[in-house]
Amino acid sequence: MDLRQIRYFVAVARERNFTRASEILHIAQPPLSRQIQLLEEELGVDLLIRKTRPVRLTDAGRLFYEQALQILGRVEQMRTATRRIGLNQNSVLSVGFVASTLYGGLPSLIRKLRQREPDLDIQLVEMASVQQIQALKEGRIDIGFGRVRQTDPAVRSVILREERLCLAIPQGAPLAQETTPLPLATLAGQKVIVYPKEPRPSYADQVLGFLLDNDIQPAEVQEVREIQTALGLVAAEAGLCLIPASARQIRADVVYRTIDSDRVTSPVILNHRAGDTSAYLDLVKTMIREMYAENPPWLGNGDNLAVLNRWT
Repeated sequence: MDLRQIRYFVAVARERNFTRASEILHIAQPPLSRQIQLLEEELGVDLLIRKTRPVRLTDAGRLFYEQALQILGRVEQMRTATRRIGLNQNSVLSVGFVASTLYGGLPSLIRKLRQREPDLDIQLVEMASVQQIQALKEGRIDIGFGRVRQTDPAVRSVILREERLCLAIPQGAPLAQETTPLPLATLAGQKVIVYPKEPRPSYADQVLGFLLDNDIQPAEVQEVREIQTALGLVAAEAGLCLIPASARQIRADVVYRTIDSDRVTSPVILNHRAGDTSAYLDLVKTMIREMYAENPPWLGNGDNLAVLNRWT
């Protein structure tokens, strides 16, 4: 398997048509078809259903397509970063993050970093918490902001804060008529939506763990890929969803009620390579300290517990 084959497959998967894909790639259709066939033979599975018009992806093909997009995106990012460093001597800081951290302090931190180090090329890469650990070890990112605790000795983690969870509720539901905190047991017998569906372990496992530890049996659990999808389903009255309190600003067409428990929280965790002595890592830690000392509205609104006050 090589990058050329991956690019060929992505073109076919995107166009759903070998003829159009070959025109875009500027190659003849027979060699394009042959390269896709070789890729399938190497993987040992069919990626495409060719008998239909347009061409359809198999389940394996859909998974491969999603992963291929990430690989090609990362390759392009590597090419751009390498070129910038080679031509301009710019420094690069790659930051992995889970989507929910965008609704807390991450945007503010990145703005402050750009202001203090205008020549620093800051690259933001969305990836699941568990993916960040491998990405750090492989050098694909320099720091990561996630929500899943880890025990890999090659990676150091600092819990920045424990964030309360709140329940997202459809506007017309009886539970939406009040704004007071709710017990976690409210989810018993309810349809519950969790995210992300994959990769695991993830925030979804934290939520399911809370339900299991408290012997709470939902009527049904639906797993989706991302928080935006989960909240969209809540708005469509398909179920309820537990989200970090800071993510309440994603949608205004659902009602949010805080869970009444100091133990039902999700950590925001800074991950970095063990032994990393980078000046930029020290700068990030310093700026987080300064930002937390300012007690911004998103931090001091009662949604955060065990807020970082020192580095361990």
